[in-house]
Amino acid sequence: MSGIWKQLLNVFLPPRCLKCGRIVESGAALCPDCFNEMHFISAPYCQCCGRPFENAENNTALLCGECLQKRRKLLRMSRAAFVYNDVSKPLVINLKFHDKTENAGALAQMMYAAGHDIWQASADLIIPVPLHYLRLIKRRYNQAGLLAGYVSRYSGIPVNYDVLCRCRHTRPQVEFSGHARIKNVKNAFAVRHPEKVKGKRIVLVDDVMTTGSTLRECAVVLKKAGAKSVDTLTAARVI
Repeated sequence: MSGIWKQLLNVFLPPRCLKCGRIVESGAALCPDCFNEMHFISAPYCQCCGRPFENAENNTALLCGECLQKRRKLLRMSRAAFVYNDVSKPLVINLKFHDKTENAGALAQMMYAAGHDIWQASADLIIPVPLHYLRLIKRRYNQAGLLAGYVSRYSGIPVNYDVLCRCRHTRPQVEFSGHARIKNVKNAFAVRHPEKVKGKRIVLVDDVMTTGSTLRECAVVLKKAGAKSVDTLTAARVI
């Protein structure tokens, strides 16, 4: 869009804050007040799972107790942009359920910044957590796919939308807790073209990490298909 037409559009349809609706200087952004209310996840955090620490030196490479006890790590590292709470929840819910697809670009910018460690360690392919086709028909779009597309644009790393599929229709994870979440997504995913992930460093993208059951199940099938490593990158994370 040319500069003059963009200026005219901003006069009649000024860009607004994605959360509160106040007029902002640029589109797909948060106003200063809403931005300052967000609880962004920054160092210090566990270098593996990304869980933030309350008391630690910012420049210290640390592992949380759970990651220290793991002999074999399924995921190379997990990162999230911000804590999922009452402040950030509307941004995610509006994207996921209320057709506010314009939120995807802003959230993906935050995700790209949060994924600094992943880009530094190098990655080859971005893959969104897929929806089952029945849910995709009902929702009309996959919010993880939208986020993955923008993250790919910002990072320059290619995205693949069809190599990972959800082969079993499952009930929403929000209906379960604890071990029931693991059971709900067990054997729910499959890799269509193993040759496209073999030897690749994969970045799994989703909107929210709650317990991580869905992301880990996706990682299991990707590793079985020959992926060299799997990282996860989400907009929000439940702490």
